Order: sequence, then C-alpha cells, then structure tokens
Amino acid sequence: MIEVHQNKNDFEYDIHSLVRAFYPGVDVTVSCPEENAGQKAAGEEDQEECILRIMITYGDNEISICLEEPSGDLQESSGKDAARKGSIALGQDFDRAETKNVLKQLLYDLLSAYTGQKLPWGNLTGIRPTKIPMGLLEKGWKNTEIAAYMRDKYRCSSEKAALGIMIANRERHLLKEFDYARGYSLYVGIPFCPSICLYCSFSSSPISVWKDRVDEYLDALEKEIVYGGGAYRDKILDTVYIGGGTPTTLEPYQMDRLLTLLEQNFDYSHVKEFTVEAGRPDSITKEKLEVLKEHGISRISINPQTMNQKTLDLIGRKHTVRETADAFRLARELGFDNINMDLIVGLPGEEKPEVEHTMQEVMAMGPDSITVHSLAVKRAARLSMFKDEYKELTFTNNMEIMDMTSRYAALGGLSPYYLYRQKNMAGNLENVGYARTGKAGLYNILMMEEKQSILALGAGASTKIVYPDGRIERVENVKDIKNYVERIDEMIDRKRSRL
Repeated sequence: MIEVHQNKNDFEYDIHSLVRAFYPGVDVTVSCPEENAGQKAAGEEDQEECILRIMITYGDNEISICLEEPSGDLQESSGKDAARKGSIALGQDFDRAETKNVLKQLLYDLLSAYTGQKLPWGNLTGIRPTKIPMGLLEKGWKNTEIAAYMRDKYRCSSEKAALGIMIANRERHLLKEFDYARGYSLYVGIPFCPSICLYCSFSSSPISVWKDRVDEYLDALEKEIVYGGGAYRDKILDTVYIGGGTPTTLEPYQMDRLLTLLEQNFDYSHVKEFTVEAGRPDSITKEKLEVLKEHGISRISINPQTMNQKTLDLIGRKHTVRETADAFRLARELGFDNINMDLIVGLPGEEKPEVEHTMQEVMAMGPDSITVHSLAVKRAARLSMFKDEYKELTFTNNMEIMDMTSRYAALGGLSPYYLYRQKNMAGNLENVGYARTGKAGLYNILMMEEKQSILALGAGASTKIVYPDGRIERVENVKDIKNYVERIDEMIDRKRSRL
C-alpha cells in the first residue's frame, strides 16, 4: 500500500486519484495524523506492506512534498534521488483552485520522475477533461493556445490534448442549436439486468429476482413521471434517454406502458433524440423492438462489450457472440437506422489481438456509432469485492490498443464526438464515443458537458440542475429498488423542494 500524510486535511480526492493513476491496483490512504489525533493511523488495520510514503506539507505560501521509502533506503538512482523532494511557492493571492493545481503539478512531476512514467492525461483526475478546452474555446482561444496550456498546466500528452480539443470543437458544433436556459433532457432508469457482470457497480438487480415485481417498480416510477412532467411542463424537452440496467428486460407490454406514460406526461414536439439502451443482446426480441419502433424511438444501443465468447462467459454476460449479431441484424430489418454499440477495453485476459478481433467483428456489422470504454473497476463490483478469487486475471489497456480502436472506427466512417474518464481506469485512459455524421449521441454530450439540466427518474437516478450562473445542484434518488418503491413519495418531495 501507499500512505499519504498531510499536515492538514485538504484535496484528499485529487491526491488519492493521482497517486492511484501511477500505482493502479495498489491501495492508497490519505490522512492527516495531526488533525486526526486519537484516531487510528492510516493503514493501521491493514497488514499490507507500505511501499511508499508521501509527505505533503502546506506552509506559509509554499507546498512541499517528500517521497519516502519505508526502509529509508532509496536506490542510488539519480532520477529517483532527484525526485524525492520538491516544493513550490504560492503567491499571496492564490485561491483554492490555483492551490490545487500547483499541488497536482508538483505531485505529478515528482511521481513521474520517481516512477519513470508519464500519464496520458497528465495530472487531470476529473471525469470531464473536454470541459477545459470547451471553456477556453468559448473565451476565444485558438486551438494551438489551448494545446500548449493543457500540456503545460496539466501535463497532458500532445495526443490527448489534441483529442480533447478536437472533440470539444465537435461538441460545440453539435450543441449550437440548444437553448440551455429553457431546455432540459430526461433520463429514465430501469434497474434490472439479465445477470450482473463481474465489473459492474451500477444500481441494478438480476431480473430473475424482481420478475414478479417489475410492475410494482413501474407503479412507483409512474408517480415520479407524472410529477416530473408537471414540474417541467414550461420547459423544452430536447433529448430522452432510457438506461439502466437493461431497459429491454421489460416485457413488451411493460415497455409499451412505460413509453405511453412518458408520451402522456411530456411534450415531445422539440425532442431531437430519443435513446433506449437496448443493451444486452439476450434481452432483445422482435416484439420488444417492434414496441420501440411503434413509439418512434430514434436511437438504440446493442452492447456486446466484447466479441470473444471466452471473455463473455468469464465476465458473466449470459449471451453469445451470435446473439449480438442476430440482434443487430433484426434491428436493422425493423428499420432502426441509428444503432450504437458499447465495447470495453481492458477486460480480463484480453490483449491487443482479442480487442482487434472485437473491432473487426463489430465494424463489419456497420454500427452508426460505437463507444469504446476503458475498463474501470469500482469498489462495489464483484471484481473488487472478491480480489483473491480473481487475482490471477490480467487487465491490459494502453495507448497502442486505444489507437488501434480509433483507427478501426475511422475506417468505418466514425469520428470521435464525446469523451469522459472514470476513476481507476485501465491504463489511465478514457472512454470515447465515435459516430457517423448526424448520428452522434446528443444526450451523452449534454450529460458530460453539464450545460443543461437533466431530470432523472427511477431508482439510482440523479437529477442535475444547471443554473444560469453555472452552479450545479444534484437531487439523488435512492439506489436500492425496494427502498425506491417504498419511499417514492420521499423521492418526489426531494425534487419538489429543489425544482
């Protein structure tokens, strides 16, 4: 494990994320022994060996960092020796944001020299790196100026700075017709899946557990839909996204009920995109797709994650490669002309050849968009909760693999249009959406750039209220399905107090 000690509690999240980026898979604790006197010292209950201590001191207009090996015996390497200590002076007028930035610059530079690594996204730890170039473009900066700024201030690689700027420019073009002040988007969550994947931490439950109670969930959701439609009746609905979970775990009559409820309570006259995440191929049937078509759904996702059967079996996806191809073909036959496919790079046991096979198989189908995710394993996933059981698994992702997926997307006529990152991503890389012209997922961009309010309904859904001054507030629904059903009036009251 790695211990980080500070002389005051500050910036714990950013420090933890940056250290973990250099040491993936290693437990990191961040503490302030002075302020936490009387409590257990960081890592005291853990039996893991400490491989590195990082001492951060905030002084008068200065930040100092020292890296210490517990043995006190640093290798006689000029690079490591030079990287042991560093400090940076702060101006008298530094605010909190600037202080955080210089702290991350110093910590990144020390760890980079100490480990010999350069991270693709430098010291950026947030999930929305395109917000930086987007904001600077809106101020009139040139692309070259933004690239230099991202390389210098955030230590981004030239490749990632260029990717972020290119996507920010495309997002600006795609969003230019949106009225952020009057418009909003709608998210509806269906928290059921055919099975729970090894890496999944979403608030979903196996449909087998809830099969006889799905209508009970829809009863509660109906109450929230009726309230939401009334609360937002004077606003313009721009995009709708039904996600999960796997929405197509609903039976055809249940999907019809849900879509009819939405039509009855929301004004679709300005809707530019309506997405249903059909998701798991084993949940898709002709009857369900026909219901979606009858209700005018303009965009669906069919998500294989991988086209390697061995991996599908390992991660707990109870469908075959053939079922993915059959579901895609069926959707095309029924007239769906905007189909997205989600893929994951970094799945256990998959190296470049396996990922390349997936890209070849997927691009041969001709999807209208794909989203390439870098695996991010969160604490709530089985993969994290039962580490010993899966300790023999390998997880590989790197720039070479991501560049390869980008080349296949380009050969298929797809261009990058949105990007986001998550904590603990394999290779410290990113998720990128690629699409044909006119087929970009608008909801995805609106959600990531946080320029528009999103009304979110269902278990685990998070409503995001974006104010004209840029301030953002969130209203959370409980994740547990049983609690959501039993406390639906409370969920509505939470919104009523804020909307």
